[in-house]
Amino acid sequence: MIQQTSLYDRVGGMPFFEALVAGFYRRVATDDVLRPLYPEQDLAPAQQRLTLFLAQYWGGPRTYELERGHPRLRMRHVPFAIDALARDRWLLQMRASLAELSQDAPIPLDAAAELDRYLEMAAEAMRNRA
Repeated sequence: MIQQTSLYDRVGGMPFFEALVAGFYRRVATDDVLRPLYPEQDLAPAQQRLTLFLAQYWGGPRTYELERGHPRLRMRHVPFAIDALARDRWLLQMRASLAELSQDAPIPLDAAAELDRYLEMAAEAMRNRA
């Protein structure tokens, strides 16, 4: 029996996801399109939620689910007007964070491609306005 290694393990576990999401939220803090979508003054709680979600999604600890229940991402994002511009900006900032992180500590090309495909799908899935 062949056991597959999770993407979570292939990219280095929680430190990778913490760095990826930290880079993303560093960009969100100054982004004129994305920042207004976050009602909290402090972005740290949103950063923590996304870190835990992505880590769990890719095979890491189930902390997100234990703390928040089923992700229900579409439902959780309904209150926020996410149009094509916001979708594209979210994807741009996530890809920029991934690229920055990959420069510091290259990740396997297959893992990077898998992450990128997911980010593109997730960005479109959260869009709820034209």
